[in-house]
Amino acid sequence: MALTEAEMIEALRGNNEALNRGDFDAAIQLAAPDIVYVRPGGLPELRGTEAIRAWMEPDAFESQETELLSFDTAGHRVFTRQLTRARGAGSGIEMEIESVAVWTFNDDGKLSRVEAYTLDEEDEARRAFEA
Repeated sequence: MALTEAEMIEALRGNNEALNRGDFDAAIQLAAPDIVYVRPGGLPELRGTEAIRAWMEPDAFESQETELLSFDTAGHRVFTRQLTRARGAGSGIEMEIESVAVWTFNDDGKLSRVEAYTLDEEDEARRAFEA
């Protein structure tokens, strides 16, 4: 069952809350089994819930929290702008990174694709969103 625009946004908010509290098992429930995560900066894609669930485990950061700042919707896609705050494990260095992402839902209401972009790549992200 395809989700409405409001349902997609609410699903992303719930997913983000689960990630922020470290409940990765709850967060991965929104993903379709064959989900593809396109990472920023030319990093290799992750495919499937097992790979993405393993990637969620903290390693470089002692803490990490993301705030979803805005949402645009079109069809089965949501374009978000987010601010991530993190503290390095060991170093204690704090950082803030603003980024954008394109989230694609399938007809079953699950995430089938997530494309993450740096702010420098926002034009590319908009093209992906509008495709």
